[in-house]
Amino acid sequence: MKYVKEFRDPELVKKMLEKICKHVEKDVVIMEVCGTHTMSIFRSGIKELLPENIKLVSGPGCPVCVTSQGYIDTVIDLSQRKDIIITTFGDMLKVPGNKSSLQREKALGRDIRIVYSPLDAVKIAKENPAKEVIFLAVGFETTAPAIALSIKIAERERVENYSILQSIKTMPRTMNALVLEKDIKIDGFLCPGHVSTVIGVKPYEFLAKEFGVPAVVAGFESGDIIIGLYNLIEMINNNINEVRNTYGRIVNYNGNDKAIKIMDEIFDVTDSNWRGLGKLEGTGLRLKKKYSLYDTESKLKIRLSEDKPLKGCICSEILKGKKNPLDCKLFSKVCNPMNPVGACMVSEEGTCSAYYKYGSTK
Repeated sequence: MKYVKEFRDPELVKKMLEKICKHVEKDVVIMEVCGTHTMSIFRSGIKELLPENIKLVSGPGCPVCVTSQGYIDTVIDLSQRKDIIITTFGDMLKVPGNKSSLQREKALGRDIRIVYSPLDAVKIAKENPAKEVIFLAVGFETTAPAIALSIKIAERERVENYSILQSIKTMPRTMNALVLEKDIKIDGFLCPGHVSTVIGVKPYEFLAKEFGVPAVVAGFESGDIIIGLYNLIEMINNNINEVRNTYGRIVNYNGNDKAIKIMDEIFDVTDSNWRGLGKLEGTGLRLKKKYSLYDTESKLKIRLSEDKPLKGCICSEILKGKKNPLDCKLFSKVCNPMNPVGACMVSEEGTCSAYYKYGSTK
């Protein structure tokens, strides 16, 4: 428990909260861009304990939530083909499309299988050579190395009926787009801890250098988050623009060399379509041309469906931090975890799901 229980110490958290309350000098807006941070903040009640002039907003930190509506609708269409097996992480099943969901299609008998790793999908492909096995490659830099490894293994073992439908997104340049949003002023960022274990601290430095926005890489215990917030308040008060790493027990400056190497080997940087944010330059990963055999779109000669927003859902505004779930007319009345209308209610890391599960007045 070393380096874990220390960050769960109620006395430590209490002292740091007292320091924050004493030192905050003006209204500040701090955005977390990690779904696990969002969940931890709500679970520990941190939002309710902060003074009124510190506003925490949740950004696009849930990979399921930011997956485009067109991608979801395309997956549902593919699942209806008898020559295809869809493999996916469990959260994707409940994401509503415009006409159905994977959960509904599975109930209708479509071959949709939950896996815990893309390597499981490669195994399924080997066991079902007569069918195309598609893995839904949804995620951030955290899952990208494992997806890249699945491509290497499929190539090495000549598994030619395996492919990925790509929706891998990258975080740092997305934060660039958030800073430029006119309707919300972000004074500081809590950088995503899981993503940072892969890419390190360096990729966030442009936030401080180019935009004068301080940032902190923080862990997920209540103490981690409070220490991160304290550092941000200190930098904001003193006009210090830098990126600090308070998660040094896990994250180093340059990231994980092996993970970065395999990502660079398999993927190229590309533009990506985000729910709520639209198409953002340089915020996605795609397979290099030499691996086109494993690219579902290229292999099956398909294109993702056009994005058609779900009626009444304000996930797009919530993901940008412009609104919170309490602003949504559907929240809890129509949209809930058992009947999600929007993607932000599906995953435990989604903002709507966190509001619903833990409650909040802010």
